[in-house]
Amino acid sequence: MSEDNPALAEREYMDYDVVIVGGGPAGLAAAIRLRQLAIEEDFDLSVTVLEKGSEVGAHILSGAVIDPVALNELIPDWKEKGAPIDTPVTDDHFIYLGPSGGLRLPNFFMPPLMNNHGNYIVSLGEVCRWLAAQAEELGVEIYPGFAAAEILYNEDGSVRGVATNDMGIGKDGQPKDTFMRGMELRGKYTLIGEGVRGSLSKELIRKFNLDEGREPQKFGIGIKELWEVDPSKHKKGLVQHTMGWPLDNKTGGGSFLYHFGENLVSVGFVVHLNYQNPYLSPFDEFQRMKTHPVIRETFEGGRRIAYGARAITEGGFQSVPKLTFPGGALIGCSAGFVNVPRIKGSHNAMATGMMAAEAAFEAVKDGRQGDELAAYPAAYEKSHVYKDLKRVRNVKPLWSRLGTVLGVGLGGIDMWMNQLGIGLPFTLKHKKPDHASLKKASECKPIDYPKPDGKLTFDKLSSVFLSATNHEEDQPVHLKLKDETVPINFNLPTYDEPAQRYCPAGVYEVVRDDDGSNPRFQINAQNCVHCKTCDIKDPTQNINWTVPEGGGGPNYPNM
Repeated sequence: MSEDNPALAEREYMDYDVVIVGGGPAGLAAAIRLRQLAIEEDFDLSVTVLEKGSEVGAHILSGAVIDPVALNELIPDWKEKGAPIDTPVTDDHFIYLGPSGGLRLPNFFMPPLMNNHGNYIVSLGEVCRWLAAQAEELGVEIYPGFAAAEILYNEDGSVRGVATNDMGIGKDGQPKDTFMRGMELRGKYTLIGEGVRGSLSKELIRKFNLDEGREPQKFGIGIKELWEVDPSKHKKGLVQHTMGWPLDNKTGGGSFLYHFGENLVSVGFVVHLNYQNPYLSPFDEFQRMKTHPVIRETFEGGRRIAYGARAITEGGFQSVPKLTFPGGALIGCSAGFVNVPRIKGSHNAMATGMMAAEAAFEAVKDGRQGDELAAYPAAYEKSHVYKDLKRVRNVKPLWSRLGTVLGVGLGGIDMWMNQLGIGLPFTLKHKKPDHASLKKASECKPIDYPKPDGKLTFDKLSSVFLSATNHEEDQPVHLKLKDETVPINFNLPTYDEPAQRYCPAGVYEVVRDDDGSNPRFQINAQNCVHCKTCDIKDPTQNINWTVPEGGGGPNYPNM
């Protein structure tokens, strides 16, 4: 049978002690820590990292201002080793924007944990490339361009590894001349660090009920551009955050501008995905934000050189799922350790990767495999990550319930009280998932977004071009509809099909005949920048984001 259909042929496999999915901060920190421990104790330990991007860093997108606390622990001499971390934060601005002006809040007004003193502005993609080099020097095998598409299970139900997807499958589902069967990577333990709303994480959380007793995970969408600005407008080391306009008081989010490197400015916009108006377009809100007088002056005379988008976990302390399952663990944003008010998560991702690595190393050294790494959640509950998230746990719920002005104000007071050890003695709930927050289109007003000028503001397609996104066109669509009738028969009349607007890459369109009749739902999967927003925000949870062929997607050089 396998001779007639090569897709049914038995897969080859490789055995490792620890298999890690995802070449981001969490996965690479875990790999490095595992090999450090193996070398320190002269113990033979094999470690591999699978990365679906064409190279490590290709799918990494973050602001990014990083707290070096975890890196200091992992690689204390990172400066001497040439880490691409060389722009310390020198100034912090926090501004509340109105339609035509802004009010800068004095730094002494901000809770101490919001202070960026000692942090660095970086390209997180470049940091990950450097971490990958450190990992390989220690003996870690890294395989970019291979997407982990399937969880492998032992007969007792424990996880025994992952399988990469088959390559060279046509849109018709049949093998092409370029067909290559996927590979099984089997491990005594498997660490899942595939980032926000990963396809394997979803399966594991569901199969092992890891979210039982937890609040729903909450998300935002972060959209980012990298600009080369006029040298006279560059203020190296400046970190600027804004809230308010163009979002209304009920819609959470805000912007960031980070000045670093040689005349580079990262500018981005985050919209919390519990927004209510189905006519809202996060991409267009971002473009509109750049026209504000406080923002636009930075970019006049500059040029945009990169673009990307990524979902962000925002649930925090009360949404972190159970971290372990038989045979492995969730690390980094697969579990969700972002500190929302600090707008930081990379340090927590690295720290949880290291904690899971230490638990896995001891287990393998003791001759165990396939059981639960109980030492990992125990370490987490004693860590700075746990403390970090616990003291800001009520900021996001207050913001969601009371709006930006009152909610953030009360959240700031709660952070000050926590600093003094007298914070709220209870944990607020998130109540409902983000996909359940949309109102019907009939209850909302359409938003009239200005046309892009091609200099400061842009359209989606020219932006996707800058992301260097590429997918093999003749492959099965990786954005799968559970029911193909839902977009037109339900979402369109109920919500004016919000996928047309929440996607920052123009993947989803409602196309009609010239006379406006016969609406059809079109998926331009080749545009997908792997942000996962559709999987999160679709009101009927009808879209399932899965991995395309390995190596597909964006190719961010410096995001």
